[in-house]
Amino acid sequence: MTPWKTVTCLAATLLLAGGASAQQVPEIFKGADLKLGEKLIADNKCNQCHAQKWTDDGKAIYRPTGRINSPGLLRGMVEQCNTEMNLSLFPEEVTAIAAVLNRDHYRFGP
Repeated sequence: MTPWKTVTCLAATLLLAGGASAQQVPEIFKGADLKLGEKLIADNKCNQCHAQKWTDDGKAIYRPTGRINSPGLLRGMVEQCNTEMNLSLFPEEVTAIAAVLNRDHYRFGP
């Protein structure tokens, strides 16, 4: 194998390994339907509601260093919104929304 092919293979291996670890999610969010979570966030106008309550586009609320500091607390906060807003979401829908928020904002690992 030429040195160039060796470097290319090594780089590809490192990229694949890095990608695998980047896709690791907390156990509570494993198997969550991310497409469903995205749809529910849009359909229920979560970002618009947060924008009315907080500054900017409402995303200032998503601060992992705040009081939401674990995957369980994140899911619990989504459940609290579900209850307060009478959204009537099923547990798997709450988990799907929390999983999207984790992926996009919090990035809690396993």
